[in-house]
Amino acid sequence: MNYKNTIVFAQGMDLRDPLKDYRSQFHFPQKSGKDVLYFCGNSLGLMPKTTAAAVNKELNVWEKEGVLGQHSRWEAYHEHLTDSTARLVGANPSEVVVMNALTVNLHLLLVSFYQPTPQRNKIVIEQGAFPSDQYAVESQIRFHGFNPKEALIELIPREGEKYLRTDDILNTLKENSNSIATILIGGVNYYSGQAFDMEKITKVGHEIGAYVGFDLAHGAGNLLLNLHDWNVDFAAWCSYKYICAGPGSPGGVFIHERHGNWEGPRFAGWWGHDKGTRFNMGPDFVPIIGAEGWQISNSPVLSMACLRESMSIFDEAGMKEIRTKSELLTGYLEYLVKTISDNVEIITPFVPSERGNQLSLVMKENGKVVFNELGEKGIVCDWREPDVIRIAPSPLYNSYADIYFFFEILKSLVV
Repeated sequence: MNYKNTIVFAQGMDLRDPLKDYRSQFHFPQKSGKDVLYFCGNSLGLMPKTTAAAVNKELNVWEKEGVLGQHSRWEAYHEHLTDSTARLVGANPSEVVVMNALTVNLHLLLVSFYQPTPQRNKIVIEQGAFPSDQYAVESQIRFHGFNPKEALIELIPREGEKYLRTDDILNTLKENSNSIATILIGGVNYYSGQAFDMEKITKVGHEIGAYVGFDLAHGAGNLLLNLHDWNVDFAAWCSYKYICAGPGSPGGVFIHERHGNWEGPRFAGWWGHDKGTRFNMGPDFVPIIGAEGWQISNSPVLSMACLRESMSIFDEAGMKEIRTKSELLTGYLEYLVKTISDNVEIITPFVPSERGNQLSLVMKENGKVVFNELGEKGIVCDWREPDVIRIAPSPLYNSYADIYFFFEILKSLVV
């Protein structure tokens, strides 16, 4: 794409954008009576306009039917999300389930997919993983009686570099092939925006005898995923960021079908029990075949109603179109930012396939001041200590003109 540094170019791109009409399906926060420029979908996506009615529909069922609504509507409510979730992450329907919150799901998955032995007990994560992942992994290591200082391998970029090279990741796995039990990497690093080559990492991980999983908090709804064909063992994600399901919305889980008849360790709960005999209230746990067998409790219906609305938009738009526009939007942002000054450095990979729809900008001078000024001028973005502003343009509700207006304001603050 030959980008141009003009508003006319941006507006022309918007006119030709096949996703342009989706912008009108979202509520935008207001500042001084105008829509803000919203670039914070990597923290909380905007609310679809149909969400309130969807939640009210379930509230009305509760009001009019009480407990009878459980059997008439809610008992299988999560199943309404199965097919769309499978399409979102490139899975078979039996391999996915919507349940719980992200870190809760990571713990439940690690109960099954981290089975350390004295010889093979190490977990691999990337340095600078989201803190909750770090906490979860370290606590799992301690729970099994090992020392995180010895059993945790953190992938570190080369000196002077901002993100990891795929070859370095793969070489680290091979060099520690006899001691790695589990690999758990963020599909997209929340800080740098780097997207990892999950297919290659999974292949090498299996060659060395490890389980391979991914935290897709910044991958689901952002990248084109093909978890089944990549042979990923397990994955988990949230739905309040790119998927626009609202604060506290339930997360999702992927477990490859080869583990569907799992006989290893897992924490059991009533909702993971065989559906045909669940209400017999028997004492013995008979798991559902597939990912649903990892369920613990019944569905949070009101928040799932929000998720159903957002997922219907993703289904209609299609992840291929979403990803295509994502690369173009982020590419335009990169092109413009590079023209500003040496006081702004992009630490996200420049290769489109190696990033999501996020650029992390290091502000070399007065970063927090610049961030605060952006907020005063109606730009909602994200600050990460010590000096990074994260900009995440969403293909569903951001325009190329949004990118251009952001660039003009940022340039006025740093030049």
